[in-house]
Amino acid sequence: MPTTPMYLKPDSTYYPRGKPIHTPRSFKPSFKPLEEDEWTESKIEALKRAGKMKVDEAEYWDKYSENVEENYEWNDGYLEVKQVSDHVTTLMYVWFTQLMNHYLETQHNGQIICLEMAFRLLLPSKTVIRKPDYGIVLHTNPVPLKSTVKTHSYHGICDLCVEALSDSKPEYIKRDTEEKYQEYAAGGVKEYYILYANNEELMGFYSLNNQGVYVPIKPDTSGLIQSSVLPGFQFRPDDLYRRPELSEMACDPVYEEFAFPAYKKALQQIEQERQEKERERQAKELALLQVEQERQAKELALQKVAEMAEQLRKLGIDPDML
Repeated sequence: MPTTPMYLKPDSTYYPRGKPIHTPRSFKPSFKPLEEDEWTESKIEALKRAGKMKVDEAEYWDKYSENVEENYEWNDGYLEVKQVSDHVTTLMYVWFTQLMNHYLETQHNGQIICLEMAFRLLLPSKTVIRKPDYGIVLHTNPVPLKSTVKTHSYHGICDLCVEALSDSKPEYIKRDTEEKYQEYAAGGVKEYYILYANNEELMGFYSLNNQGVYVPIKPDTSGLIQSSVLPGFQFRPDDLYRRPELSEMACDPVYEEFAFPAYKKALQQIEQERQEKERERQAKELALLQVEQERQAKELALQKVAEMAEQLRKLGIDPDML
């Protein structure tokens, strides 16, 4: 880096290469502290990732809510980058949300929001804008989410939110398990599910009680987690790790009725057709068997007639004369 000449005082004299130069009194140094608008892009990005980039809400909606390079949330005046989950947790998330999608396609009682769609929570102590990894807005919600309206945000409160835990830093774990847990409860999200494949203690399924506090959803006597927000929706916690295939789940009493009736109906139709073909095959075999039995009966009768004729001939009686 070039060395800055030491002409900091007005009227000072500097002698480059032995030649005197007079510095006028009006001279001002060319270096100064960097203003906010002169920060380097890397420093700005570092502040964003650390959740220390301060922007007002209007600027968030205008510049960051639909950012194509990073997925940002807004926490009471500060940007927060939505972090990604590990591979196994992502697989768990994909399996679980596909199950929910099948439920909604069957029940037709809600719409989904996910990843890029934000919703605003006006809380007693602050305002936040969150983008759940997956959310459901029921048709009974006071602010319905219409599939015919093009929008990048939802103006009500989700009925159910799902977050796949991000664990690359302790603050990311805290964001999902503590901050969003408190925010969603205070904002009125009726159920909150945290998915995490690496530690069962950090995974949880919560329902909002009458006091506005989340309480864990306890498994029923069959070991199933059942939703009170989504009537009939249930799952085995172990299946989050096992992730059974569709063909298996369609024949599973836990899932077949609420999520896969069309698939089950198709399987039943295939089975009915198979049974019908089997009945036809058996009927043809029976008919052939009857023909064979009749042929054998005729042969046996002819054989008996021939034997009786032979016995008559032995007695000197011509059977043809009888």
